[in-house]
Amino acid sequence: MNNFFSSEFYKKMKNVNSVNELIKKFEDIIVDEENLITNDSVVALKHVATGKYLSSIKNLCYETESKSQLVFVGSSEPVPDSLWKILFDEELATHNKTSINLQHFKSNMLLATINCSGSQPNWNFKLSKLENNQGYLKSNDIINLSNMNRVDDNGNLIISNGPVEFLRSHDIQFTIGNDAFQEVICHNERLGGNDEWCIELIKQAFKNIN
Repeated sequence: MNNFFSSEFYKKMKNVNSVNELIKKFEDIIVDEENLITNDSVVALKHVATGKYLSSIKNLCYETESKSQLVFVGSSEPVPDSLWKILFDEELATHNKTSINLQHFKSNMLLATINCSGSQPNWNFKLSKLENNQGYLKSNDIINLSNMNRVDDNGNLIISNGPVEFLRSHDIQFTIGNDAFQEVICHNERLGGNDEWCIELIKQAFKNIN
């Protein structure tokens, strides 16, 4: 974090001509730092096209052979089932460089392609929009999430040399019992609006909701 502050301070202090301007630049850096997403942050992922949040429900599983915990796009507001803990090995997550994992906050299961499991597939992210010039992951960034590895029907991680697949949702629904859920898939087709996710940093007060 200190490296971020030093780098931003150096860039923003160039050509500062007044004390008021200096104060404004300093305040901008503080705001930027507060929005940085660090390891172990709690986040929500909003599907940009539909305005709904990536979700999972503890112990609610697909009715397929895998019986794995389902992933879907649900509420139009962040709720406990749509909270994820973001995990990575560096101080800050860097665009097109840092591998991340997303751990469902309520069940502790990891996002693995279109389900939640105990395996660690390692997701990559790239900024869909390029306003974030320094390339660090921040709250409200619009990103694409991709993964080249797979998880089989038994929840085992498969290391793949195949094409990268991107996380997508759309208006197609599936049912479990009497309940309908908006589908989440992975694909290796051309990217579009259905592949964009807005990552939102969740403040501490919301983390404690059960």
